[in-house]
Amino acid sequence: MPELPEVETLCRQLQALIAGKNILGSIVYDNKLSGVGNIGGRKIEEVRRDGKSIALKLDDERYIKVHLRMTGRLLWRPCREREPHTRWRISLEDGNIDLVDPRRFATVGIEDELAGSPEKDLFMCFNEKEFLRRQTVRRISVKIVLMDQRAIAGIGNIYACEILHSAGISPLRQVATMSLGEWKRVFRYGRRILKSGIRRRGTSISDWRDLYGCPGEYQQELRVYGREGKACCTCGASVARIRQGGRSTFYCPECQK
Repeated sequence: MPELPEVETLCRQLQALIAGKNILGSIVYDNKLSGVGNIGGRKIEEVRRDGKSIALKLDDERYIKVHLRMTGRLLWRPCREREPHTRWRISLEDGNIDLVDPRRFATVGIEDELAGSPEKDLFMCFNEKEFLRRQTVRRISVKIVLMDQRAIAGIGNIYACEILHSAGISPLRQVATMSLGEWKRVFRYGRRILKSGIRRRGTSISDWRDLYGCPGEYQQELRVYGREGKACCTCGASVARIRQGGRSTFYCPECQK
């Protein structure tokens, strides 16, 4: 599933390409998306990220909200041809934005306002004090908290593994046992890794592609994710894999405590 760097990449590309342009029309090719409605004649004022979702602000103050889920991609098509598994299209003056989604999990809807809170986003007005007040009393692992979108926005499995490895924190640690200094390391490395992920246009391990169909490059910098049995980049010990919350967690048992 695309995480913060992948969604931010798309939002920046879309903002540069389509902000200020008029929507000529939209076509729904999949009846699961029938609630999108008619948006022809509206103008796209700006594109912004809302957690892991893409929000296109319209000139009537509503938002087209797109959540890509597992295999969804937004693809710029300057011609009328469309890719297999295209579920939805916005037609603009000089081309089309297509939602390509083989597994049909992506969602699109019209909303009057954005539900996400900037105070839960590391790249917006993240409220560390409020996060610590609410989360550090929970008796669950730090990895699960980092992936909880109600606690902190945009982080998924890949970047949670990378953040905890760089911070030297075991994904098995209960949040109640962590010190303020350890949380500060998580926040510091979290911002650093997410920023690097954005700079490299995301991580392409399977389905992720940017607006122009190009893979990201951050997979070349992964230090722990997907490296089971390989040497830890920090201490040389063997990287382990466990299951947490139904997902694979990769970490170093030696240098993550």
